[in-house]
Amino acid sequence: MQPLIDHARAFGRRPEEFAGLASGQSPEVLFITCSDSRIVPALITGARPGQLFELRTAGNIVPPYASGVPTGEAATIEYAVEVLGVKDIVVCGHSHCGAVGALVRGDDLTPVPAVRDWLAHAADEPRCSDPADPSVAEAVRHHVLTQLLRLRSYPCVARRLAEGGLRQHGWYYEVDTGAVHEHRAETDSFEKL
Repeated sequence: MQPLIDHARAFGRRPEEFAGLASGQSPEVLFITCSDSRIVPALITGARPGQLFELRTAGNIVPPYASGVPTGEAATIEYAVEVLGVKDIVVCGHSHCGAVGALVRGDDLTPVPAVRDWLAHAADEPRCSDPADPSVAEAVRHHVLTQLLRLRSYPCVARRLAEGGLRQHGWYYEVDTGAVHEHRAETDSFEKL
């Protein structure tokens, strides 16, 4: 913990770099990714403070939209789309994902009921021809596409997509190489950025 505290102390010694952020935010991208500590959106994208609006959930799951049932995830998505007017939404899955791996392997999650119940929101069991593959790459990529479809059930997202004011992107990040792949609709494949 001490190295983190030391960095936080030094970080706060450069107020001139952050003074402009007090007037508000205007990110152009909602970046939805996993809570996994190996995924650092600003490091992956090179974004500076104020450039990404982030939503991090276990397994980068976008829960089903349910009118009248508020969730933090729905509020974050709606705020990004309606208030901040983001132009792009990225759903970024990653290799070696514990959440997707648990779904693929059918792990017994009885000891962690909140995790078990959250993963039930995955929408569709991720497909994987090789459940023994520790990267679960195929399953994660399928899962990313499922979450992009799930986003379309949110009225604000559906409306902005129909108007042409919003784009969706499916990314796959390899934690062991740092490579990022994007889904290309024209070939229905993930290709390296």
